[in-house]
Amino acid sequence: MGIALVVVFLLHAAKWLELPLIQRLEAIVYDTRLSLTMPRTLDPRIVILDIDEKSLAEKEKGGEGRWPWPRDRLALILDKLFDHYHIAIVGFDVVFAERDESSGLRVLEQLAQKELRDVGGFQSALQRLQPQLDYDAIFASRMRNRAVVLGYTFTRDDEKAGTKKGLLPQAVLAPGTFAGKNIGFPSYPSFTANLQVLQESAASGGHFTLDPDPDGILRRIPMLAEHGGAYYEPLSLAIVRMLLGGAQLVPGYPGEKIWSKNYSGLEWIEVGPVKIPVDELVTALIPYRGKGGRDGKSYKYISAVDVINERVELDELKGKIVLVGTTAPGLLDLRATPVEAVYPGVEVHANMIGGMIDRNIKQKPPYVVGAEFILLLLAGLSMAMLLPLLNPLKSLLVTMAVLIAVLAGNLVVFHFGN
Repeated sequence: MGIALVVVFLLHAAKWLELPLIQRLEAIVYDTRLSLTMPRTLDPRIVILDIDEKSLAEKEKGGEGRWPWPRDRLALILDKLFDHYHIAIVGFDVVFAERDESSGLRVLEQLAQKELRDVGGFQSALQRLQPQLDYDAIFASRMRNRAVVLGYTFTRDDEKAGTKKGLLPQAVLAPGTFAGKNIGFPSYPSFTANLQVLQESAASGGHFTLDPDPDGILRRIPMLAEHGGAYYEPLSLAIVRMLLGGAQLVPGYPGEKIWSKNYSGLEWIEVGPVKIPVDELVTALIPYRGKGGRDGKSYKYISAVDVINERVELDELKGKIVLVGTTAPGLLDLRATPVEAVYPGVEVHANMIGGMIDRNIKQKPPYVVGAEFILLLLAGLSMAMLLPLLNPLKSLLVTMAVLIAVLAGNLVVFHFGN
């Protein structure tokens, strides 16, 4: 029986057999370790520009009204952020996939093509008004020559399979980059991206696709998402690369002098001085700082409407990394995480940005599976041989000692993977 259990655990460690119970225990250990080691301090470099309930209030109550807002208002926000507050960079945890029709321009264009096509005065008036009413063009014009990173999303949803909406940014790595490598990239057949005029005007773009673990908890994000053979970076990495002057992304492999030449796993990705460890699916663990939201005090929150009305002190935003997102319950950008059951999605990107800048992303690279295999083999065989020879008390003590050794080994492996 003891040998059989050892074999089962070894198969699990080698990822040949998935044991949900063991996976759940590993997740609990990780969540506990994370909770004990979180800094729980404010990151002063990053500010969340919150589309909150205050900002979504009706205009007579001091807000901008319900979302989505007219994009001439978003253009105004960009002007305020860059010209008045002098921020470093802004990333949108929002996708602009649909044309903004709030100005009525499209209706006027349809009238110009049909009922009023022969009315010369109407045609000339429309031509004069068009630049003022094309809110997408206004928003796009405010992005040009500014450090603006747009977000978008990939999906595997069967109902949306093959859906391709909007324009993807340029892939960070071209097809064929990993030819001959056995790497399990997350692959997505569909995407919802930004309007072409917007993405072409932005400095960059990154996906905000977040895949939770089997228990529904968000612990990691895909650092490279495969679509159509090319590879795309997340929003957080796109922002960090821009902060580093557009540094090239370089895949990292183990040195063949140490590891077998048959090992082809991707262990890290490198951007300038930043090395980001990844697992066998090229995902990275999210280095949560603490609890989320305004009360979590991990990041400074500022209402979007306060920026529009310049009610924020200049030094609160000058030189900052700004993420535009929402904590409003009605907009549903809330996630289940090891930190909290309801956590703002925009802070996930903030945590990743801070973690990359601080080089504080932890991970177990693929080859560590071998280390865990050996650790469990030694522990399991020791227990299988010793326990039948011992009385109950000594068996208990040996079992506890082995468990402590396994946990200590787990901590060493986790630290080694940093």
